[in-house]
Amino acid sequence: MMEIVTTICFVLLGLAMLAVVVRIIRGPTLADRILGLDTITVLAIGIIGVFAVRSGRYLYTDIGIALALIGFLSTVAFARYLMQRSSK
Repeated sequence: MMEIVTTICFVLLGLAMLAVVVRIIRGPTLADRILGLDTITVLAIGIIGVFAVRSGRYLYTDIGIALALIGFLSTVAFARYLMQRSSK
């Protein structure tokens, strides 16, 4: 039963990832692209979490937490760059 549920989760997260990649490519503004990159980070954390549940190795949750930290810092850096760019 757990394999079916995790497979469904992988498929849904993959479809969401595909939709976000399309949004990044088509996004009219830089802010849309930054938001898309942040969303990809969140989806990647979800994939890592589902993989941790499926494999039974919860070491992957540490990797997800590290990725969340890096994703947060990169989003802040991109937002800061965007603010400096718009003020010039």
